[in-house]
Amino acid sequence: MTHIHDTIVSLQHSSPAQKEFYQAVEEVLTSLAPLIESNRQYQEQAIIQRIVEPERQIMFRVPWVDDAGNVQVNKGYRIEFNSALGPYKGGLRFHPSVNASIIKFLGFEQIFKNALTGLPIGGGKGGSNFDPKGKSDGEIMRFCQSFMNELYRHIGPVTDVPAGDIGVGAREIGYMFGQYKRLTGRYEGVFTGKSLLWGGSLARKEATGYGAVYFAEYMLNDRQDSLKGKKCLVSGAGNVAIYAIEKLYHKGAIPVSCSDSKGTIYHEQGIDLELLKQLKEVKRTSLEDYLHTYPEAVYTPASDYPSDGHAVWRYQADAAFPCATQNELTLADAQALISNGCHLISEGANMPTTQEAVNAIIDSRIAYGPGKAANAGGVATSQLEMAQNASMQNWTFEKVDTHLQAIMKDIFISANETSKEFGQPGNLVLGANIAGFRKVADAMIEQGIV
Repeated sequence: MTHIHDTIVSLQHSSPAQKEFYQAVEEVLTSLAPLIESNRQYQEQAIIQRIVEPERQIMFRVPWVDDAGNVQVNKGYRIEFNSALGPYKGGLRFHPSVNASIIKFLGFEQIFKNALTGLPIGGGKGGSNFDPKGKSDGEIMRFCQSFMNELYRHIGPVTDVPAGDIGVGAREIGYMFGQYKRLTGRYEGVFTGKSLLWGGSLARKEATGYGAVYFAEYMLNDRQDSLKGKKCLVSGAGNVAIYAIEKLYHKGAIPVSCSDSKGTIYHEQGIDLELLKQLKEVKRTSLEDYLHTYPEAVYTPASDYPSDGHAVWRYQADAAFPCATQNELTLADAQALISNGCHLISEGANMPTTQEAVNAIIDSRIAYGPGKAANAGGVATSQLEMAQNASMQNWTFEKVDTHLQAIMKDIFISANETSKEFGQPGNLVLGANIAGFRKVADAMIEQGIV
């Protein structure tokens, strides 16, 4: 519709050269057309125009000194996108690919993902083009302290509560929290994903991967099926992928793949989870080392990937779990999965599927859980960590996991029921987008023009 088209065109002029951000905005706004057409109030209140512009964009330099005594400079970001439902909530990503477009797309997605959880949290995102790989602990500490020298001014337990993301784990969060405490003199729950020694939550590390599997199971249950016995492809080798693999085993499925930036492992008998954890969580080494223990496994280096996609999606399987990064599953990949008999895709990563691939998947009518719904378990458990910090309590793993399962079920029901309401049953992209948007938009209207 004209209203949405004009907003996208205007955004391309006001925020040039931000292709990932445009992709995220177009994907969401296009699916909102039935809702916008049926509710003139959203147009009269300029909700679309307001929601695509962050409430605040913070960009800053991050100077630090490496082990050789050389001064290095990186760029830092925090996009505080929307606070209609609560304090800004979203991770920090440290990776060479980080730029304004990446952070804005992630922050925009976070608005609706957080809304779907039903918890009182707004949407934000941040990070830096700093690469932790190959850096010493001392270098990482000095970078994190310099990063926090600016960021501390903009965050707080009822203002903006960052978490981890790619390149940011408990180590990085620890260094940043320590500097925040030094600068402010306050010991408070300003970060989630903290160590269990000082305010972290059990099940937080597992939550995104577990949640993507729970969501997949709910999709299949709705079709009178389950994950038991299903052969599953998983991409990635970070927390999301590792714990998706772990939960797939709990559900009786057989995860047969994983990948990192250098290549893909395919092990038909099933990925050795403990070996994967040892390689990635302890040794921090390449997946190619998996072959030292299992020479029968197939390793495909990234240089040998198909020119039109990713090696991991070209194997036969019943289900696929993209858990690595954005746009890792192309149209050719989607076509290969569908032709090979895959009947479920549940996204553990943020926007891992290109728009052309999404369209093909929706047309195929296989079960498809978009990232903002399927991977919301991480941020949901982050908010549970905030609740524990505020009440000075520590919940058991089982209690957190029970909450997580209930939240993921509610997200599925909300997206599924909304898809039926708008005449496209089973289209969880449309259902999730409309359900999340409607909650945020209605809150924005009630709070006035701010």
